[in-house]
Amino acid sequence: GFLHYVVTDCEFNSSKLNDIEYTESYYYNKLEYIRFSSSVGKYVGYTEHGIKNAERWNNGPEVIARRAEKERYCFYNVGVDVEAALTKS
Repeated sequence: GFLHYVVTDCEFNSSKLNDIEYTESYYYNKLEYIRFSSSVGKYVGYTEHGIKNAERWNNGPEVIARRAEKERYCFYNVGVDVEAALTKS
C-alpha cells in the first residue's frame, strides 16, 4: 500500500526562541517531498510534486500559518520539556 504522513519537529539547544527550529516534513512512501523550516521561513520541495506544492503554499496563507508555529507550538512545549528535564536531574 501507499503511506502518507507528516512529521512535525522542534529542535532546540535552549529554551530561547531563537535557538529553536520548527520543521514540518511531508512524506509519501518514505520519501520526503516537501518541508517547511522556520530557519528558511518557507516551504522547500524535493520532488516534482513537492516543488509545485511549495510554490503554491509559499504564495498562500499556508506559509504565514507555519511561520507562527515556532512560537505557538515549539516555544511552549520546549519550555515544558526543559522544565521537566531540570526537575528530574
